[in-house]
Amino acid sequence: MVRTAGGLSFRLDTRALLAGALLLAVAAAAAVALIGTGDYPMTPSQVLTTLTGGGTTAQEFIVHELRLPRVLVGLLVGAAFGIGGAVFQAVSRNPLGSPDVLGLAQGSSVGALVVLVWFHGGTFAVAGGAVAGGVLTGLAIFLLAWKRGVHGYRFVLVGIGAAAMLYAVVLFLLTKATLYDAARATTWMTGSLNGRDWSQVWPLAAVCAVLVPPVLLAARPLRMLEMGDDAAAALGVRTERVRITVLLAAVVLVAAGTAAAGPISFVALTAPQLARRLTRSPGPNLLPAALMGAALLLAADWAAQRIFGADQLPVGVLTGVLGGGYLLWLLVTERKAGRV
Repeated sequence: MVRTAGGLSFRLDTRALLAGALLLAVAAAAAVALIGTGDYPMTPSQVLTTLTGGGTTAQEFIVHELRLPRVLVGLLVGAAFGIGGAVFQAVSRNPLGSPDVLGLAQGSSVGALVVLVWFHGGTFAVAGGAVAGGVLTGLAIFLLAWKRGVHGYRFVLVGIGAAAMLYAVVLFLLTKATLYDAARATTWMTGSLNGRDWSQVWPLAAVCAVLVPPVLLAARPLRMLEMGDDAAAALGVRTERVRITVLLAAVVLVAAGTAAAGPISFVALTAPQLARRLTRSPGPNLLPAALMGAALLLAADWAAQRIFGADQLPVGVLTGVLGGGYLLWLLVTERKAGRV
């Protein structure tokens, strides 16, 4: 417990701080390694020198124009998915309550495909369609799951049902697309950081700057919500107002991240749980989840570029393979515990 000169006191979780510092260091190291990876390899010292303004003209162009935007998009998308997943799992009180499991990724895919197939939209129009699709899906799931409040398993079951229906819509839209639009849609739906530039960085950074601080400020009420609505209300938490506010912010964060990089799967599912296991702290662990998501996505993107030689995979393929295995392990664990 730390006490200030003014008489205020707050609890300082040393392990959580150390875990956050470790995750920040891992994310920074992965960013430097990813910037140095490519047809023109660079050592970490060259990357750091170039980032501080001391590189050659060629190195400055490669770093600032080609690789740094990709890394920043990866950091922002990973953080948005991590904090969005933590909010969904805290509100649903279920480890399966992740945006990609509950249909937000499929909703964003439907929105993007509608713009692609029916209107033949460009990059920014597709991104806008993805955001609109994700937000509308989140609102629909919330309303369908509402019955004198939102409760965990009803929320998860409605989301899983919505995901199945929306995936069918995705397949239908693909059958109506031209060969060119179908190829564009498939590439976007895989989830990738390839070709990302500053035009994707700034909108996503603005969304995160606006929405992440209020979500972080809601960490204490979210922690109380995990004890149940009655207990939280007795402690002065306006349960439904908090739930609606943080869910809306999380939906927009996840939708914006999906619009920037495609529906990269399982980062939102795994990051909050890995962060909680690392910190061993109760509550949603919002900031560690954001840092874990950023570190996971950059590490996966670096691995997707390096471990398969000349055949570079989109990062969504690698996270899907690893996340699918994690989901199976989670289902087995939950069944043994008698929760599913």
